[in-house]
Amino acid sequence: MIRQELSTSYQEVRARHYRRAVPALPPDQLLFLTPAVLFLLEGPKPWSSPPLDPVPEAVRESWGMKLGQGRARRWVSLDSESASSSIRFSKACLKNVFSVLLIFIYLLLMAVAVFLVYQTIMDFREKLKHPVMSVSYKEVERYDAPGIALYPGQAQLLSCKHYYEVIPPLRSPGQPGDVNCTTQRVSYMDPFSSQTLKSALIVQGPREVQKRELVFLQFRLNQSSEDFSAIDYLLFSSFQEFLQSPDRAGFMQACESAYSSWKFSGGFRTWVKMSLVETKEDGREAVEFRQETSVVNYIDQRPAAEKSAQLFFVVFEWKDPFIQKVQDIITANPWNTIALLCGAFLALFKAAEFAKLSVKWMIKIRRRYLKRRGQATNHIS
Repeated sequence: MIRQELSTSYQEVRARHYRRAVPALPPDQLLFLTPAVLFLLEGPKPWSSPPLDPVPEAVRESWGMKLGQGRARRWVSLDSESASSSIRFSKACLKNVFSVLLIFIYLLLMAVAVFLVYQTIMDFREKLKHPVMSVSYKEVERYDAPGIALYPGQAQLLSCKHYYEVIPPLRSPGQPGDVNCTTQRVSYMDPFSSQTLKSALIVQGPREVQKRELVFLQFRLNQSSEDFSAIDYLLFSSFQEFLQSPDRAGFMQACESAYSSWKFSGGFRTWVKMSLVETKEDGREAVEFRQETSVVNYIDQRPAAEKSAQLFFVVFEWKDPFIQKVQDIITANPWNTIALLCGAFLALFKAAEFAKLSVKWMIKIRRRYLKRRGQATNHIS
């Protein structure tokens, strides 16, 4: 009984000490009171030595303010950590979005490079199949004397002369005149009809193109059973080659097979302006003559008795000092194609490498973000 009374009285005294010593603190701040602080706040126990002085009110208020500030700092630190984690998350999201966009861009570039490679190969094949004709001009001081093959038939050569620039007026038309040209006669079998013998008069053509050299020929046909009268002729590239050929008949057969033939009619003066074209195609070289022809009517002033004989006049002259060269050109340069293909394949390789590195970087960033989020969750918990 005595022991119970003593304990009851001690508890009442201690309760009065707490009410007097401990200030009115909120319940959540009482949790931070340590035993030392409680000892100072309690004051002296009943059985202890002389009682200590009670804790001043200002000290107790400063302790309460410090406890509140510590709790506020902890909440502020937690808020700052959550804000920094959200900022890191937004940056990581932006980086991932940009990485995905870059990957799509490089995939698009890879598709374009593949299309360019395919288109380049197809264009190269088409250009190989269809070469382009290139035309160039070469200026010369003088030409090699061309050969003029005439097939007069029953017509007679009256005159042949070389003039420069101007032909003088006719003195005695229809009468034999001077033959100042180098001529040769040759007979050969027609290459298109082996039963026909042809006789050709080969005349050396003009050479001095700068001096406007020309060859003027005059023929006469006394009688003809045909309704229309004309003399055939053809042009070949070199009269000197004809003279040096051991088989002139075979040479003329080859020329007639390779070159075209033309005609000039009686009663007119036919002016032929020649131009030379050299053609190179599929590794074969060929020479072709092109001509411009102008026809002028001849005013026959002979006596009526001589008009029964028909006269033929023809003039051969070079048109200009330019030789036209025509050759096939393949516009598809293989080196350009190879360079373009190398560039396309290099772009493909670089794009694939960048895509691979971008994927690795995204995986690394994702792992780092998950690791940081796990650490933040553990710290908060």
